[in-house]
Amino acid sequence: MQALQATPAAPVHYQVEISDLHAHLFKVTLTIAHPAAEQVLALPVWIPGSYLVREFSKHLQQLQCFQNQQEISARQTDKCSWTVACNTSQALQVSYQVYAFDTSVRTAWLSTERGFFNGTSLCLRAVGHDHLPHQLSISSNGAPAGWQLATALPALITADSGFGLYDADNYDMLVDCPVEMGHFWRGQFSACGIPHTFVVAGAPPSFDGAKLLEDTRAICEAEIQFWYGAQTAPTNAAAPFSHYLFLLNVVPEGYGGLEHRNSTALICGHKDLPRLDSPFDFAKPTTHEGYTTLLGLISHEYFHTWNVKRLRPAEFAQYDYTQENHTQLLWFFEGFTSYYDDLLLLRAKRIDSKTYLNLLAKTINQVQQTPGRLVQTVAQASFDAWVKYYRPDENTANATISYYTKGALVALCLDLHLRASGISNLDAVLRALWQRCHGGPMTEQDLTTVLEQLTGRSYASEIASWVHSTQELPVLQLLEQNGIEVLFDNAPLPQQLGLRVKEQNGVLVQQVLRNSTAEQAGFAAGDEWLAVQDASKPGTTAWRIHTLEDLHLYCSKSTTLQALICRNRRLHTLTLQPTPCTKNVRLTVKDEARATRWLEGTILLLSTSPSV
Repeated sequence: MQALQATPAAPVHYQVEISDLHAHLFKVTLTIAHPAAEQVLALPVWIPGSYLVREFSKHLQQLQCFQNQQEISARQTDKCSWTVACNTSQALQVSYQVYAFDTSVRTAWLSTERGFFNGTSLCLRAVGHDHLPHQLSISSNGAPAGWQLATALPALITADSGFGLYDADNYDMLVDCPVEMGHFWRGQFSACGIPHTFVVAGAPPSFDGAKLLEDTRAICEAEIQFWYGAQTAPTNAAAPFSHYLFLLNVVPEGYGGLEHRNSTALICGHKDLPRLDSPFDFAKPTTHEGYTTLLGLISHEYFHTWNVKRLRPAEFAQYDYTQENHTQLLWFFEGFTSYYDDLLLLRAKRIDSKTYLNLLAKTINQVQQTPGRLVQTVAQASFDAWVKYYRPDENTANATISYYTKGALVALCLDLHLRASGISNLDAVLRALWQRCHGGPMTEQDLTTVLEQLTGRSYASEIASWVHSTQELPVLQLLEQNGIEVLFDNAPLPQQLGLRVKEQNGVLVQQVLRNSTAEQAGFAAGDEWLAVQDASKPGTTAWRIHTLEDLHLYCSKSTTLQALICRNRRLHTLTLQPTPCTKNVRLTVKDEARATRWLEGTILLLSTSPSV
């Protein structure tokens, strides 16, 4: 079907077309109705929600500018900007191509199977016009037969397939609504009276769409009611969006998500989807681990609709698309969201308390296994995300801490501390923050002010200790105060040794953790571990290993080992001394009444029916 065409009426208009599926090229035509005399065009270098300069302009090519059908020159002024000398009484038309072959949620993709793009990858900013209305026309010309299109942008004129003309209040809104094209599954449901759509591309035949809709609806209702209270769930007019769109791309192996104002782009693996019964299922679990992980991702990105897309760092009040936008508050916006993503799965009755406590223990153990927690504060980790978190190397675990995982534990500590006092809880804190900041920019001072207003005491010392220092968090003590029993099990072998390895036709060392047994023995990133032998018995046979689990076969508990490794094509022998067994945390409910007050919260679920 041909796209429905319309005469550009907005001050800034984009026409997106498929230039060449096999070459993975989009064609974009930008029309600026009233250009400046020296009109600047600039492509963003990053996309909000993913804090790394990604240089999207590297995929832009063949830029040409026209006025009154006559070509005029564009002068490139830096890596992502061009200046065009214009006649201000005539519209400026800019034509260019964008190469799209990144399957992530952050950029753009185009092939014979599907198309996808974020506006930050395709849409040059008409600098000085950012605040004006924008329109986006997307043509079906060149698309395979039967392709459909989905986006959360408001539609002005569209065909049944979804191709057509879309509206945006400004540039920020335009680039905050990703676009999916192709043959995809679509389902709808209502959560608290608000329509939601779920689009899934690349699903295998076993995909159970009804199950995904049912579980996602429960999550969305739990989160809407979290922000507004179960007794005062919003109507369409009161919610921060009138419709929400989930875009899920299913690949053989993958995981990721990126939040947007009224939609999210997600990636998962084939095995992560809920599955229909098949004749080969004899003892299929109702919920498998991969699907629980997907539900946690859905919960995380949906929670961001409030926490970071609207309630956001003051530094993000107006995005600067030309450079890094630093803030020390990602521990709050990503960390607190990470705390609630799994907790709200429990409150939405998608997982049980045992599963939730296992997920929480995993987070605790991840933080404890990261020596960088004693080097970098979680506030510093937030500020350094642009150069450290998104650019990991062999020393990352020793020098940094994740603002996702430690931020989640800061949220846990605050919640449990408040609940133990019997005065308030973190749910109430976030709702009060939403009201105080009118669902807009906030600072750390806003958080500490709300904490003091709700409790009658200052939490400045806790924030200083937990966020702005490298002191250990009182996680285990607070869990015990809230009815949780803390148990300890032997840690897996890689953790015992202090190694992070890749096991594929052998053992390749990727990271050596600080002050670990492996570091003391002299292991280094890049070593290939070939064999082991008992160092206390000279002349004994050396055994070839293919995985670390082979050590259980060839070594006794008290053996001092000699490890044969290959480094820069030279063989070396390293001595591993036995050390006390490292422990991991395991959590169970001890006092059900106290634990339930925390785990279940006050969320009450409404009942609506999904439809496919």
